[in-house]
Amino acid sequence: MKIGVLSRNGKLYSTRRLVEAAKERGHEARVIDVLKCYMNITANNPTVFYKGIGDPEALEFDAVIPRIGASVTMYGSAVLRQFEVGGTYSVNESIAITRSRDKLRAHQLLARRGIGQPITSYAHSANATTDLINSVGGAPLLVKVLRSTQGNGVVLAETRKAAESLINAFRGLEADFLVQEFIKEASGTDIRCFVVGDKVVAAMQRTAMPGEYRSNLHRGGSAQVVRLRPDERKLATKAAQVMGLDVAGVDIIRSNHGPLVLEVNSSPGLEGIEKATGMDIAGAIIEYIEKDSLRGPNKLRGKG
Repeated sequence: MKIGVLSRNGKLYSTRRLVEAAKERGHEARVIDVLKCYMNITANNPTVFYKGIGDPEALEFDAVIPRIGASVTMYGSAVLRQFEVGGTYSVNESIAITRSRDKLRAHQLLARRGIGQPITSYAHSANATTDLINSVGGAPLLVKVLRSTQGNGVVLAETRKAAESLINAFRGLEADFLVQEFIKEASGTDIRCFVVGDKVVAAMQRTAMPGEYRSNLHRGGSAQVVRLRPDERKLATKAAQVMGLDVAGVDIIRSNHGPLVLEVNSSPGLEGIEKATGMDIAGAIIEYIEKDSLRGPNKLRGKG
């Protein structure tokens, strides 16, 4: 197979591992920077062109693996959508990526399908500050910018007064944000479940560094292998399916009333979880593509 990895940086660990795994299994693999692509939008011959060194090149792949960064979601998804229009298989489709990147939409879709989550509230009116705080059980609480990754744009308000000031400050900046229940019993830990197809192929528990409430490895958190309970596996795979993602990082926390989904990531990093578990997750993704691509493109399972 000819596989295109849609990534802006071929030196990133996740990108390198996917290329290595594809080649190890006898495929051709190439990294494509989506910002160097442009599209010929026609009914008869939809094409993606690549402007690297030299003349523009019409790209043809049997399959693509989107590794689209949050900062280029809109354009990257447009490029991916053009591949889809042309009949190219993508392990994660453009609509699934855009719905997972919109935190509000993602929470609404998960709630509609009965997926447990921390209590989350959203409002536009400045007069609703008190109601927002009360609706999530009061302080401490989290305020989350709608489009953020790796723990950026997530702030903990430990007191009601701090929560009021924080919410009003975000409103003053005209930022779209959510207010979310803070699960105290999680104690700065969460679990990253790596889903491929309908299975959790690996899981790690991430623990925040002292003085930090965000467990992201990019923020100094540590990771170790964790044994998932059956209900946690089921929750993670169902959350990925609701988003329509065949490859996903589903972040869950353990609460006093069961496991809860924090987020579903459409481009989960491989470095932390491969090193923590010692598993060849890149290889598992390529193996899945080999089998699933036989079904052809446009196989989106989720709705929204």
